Amino acid sequence: MSHVSNRELATMGKEAMADRLTELLEELLQLRAEQALGGTPSNMGAFKATRRSIARIRTKMVTTE
Repeated sequence: MSHVSNRELATMGKEAMADRLTELLEELLQLRAEQALGGTPSNMGAFKATRRSIARIRTKMVTTE
């Protein structure tokens, strides 16, 4: 599951956000590797959704400090 909503972020603590961020970064790495090998991703929107979720979490982490 690569999508993280703003509502979900509002209920998360800092540690949970950091854990979710590492999961999403690993997922993005897998998607990039799959794309680099020439294969088509199983879900075409997963790459974009993962990138946006990473951006949401990073923005939330910076603004809450």
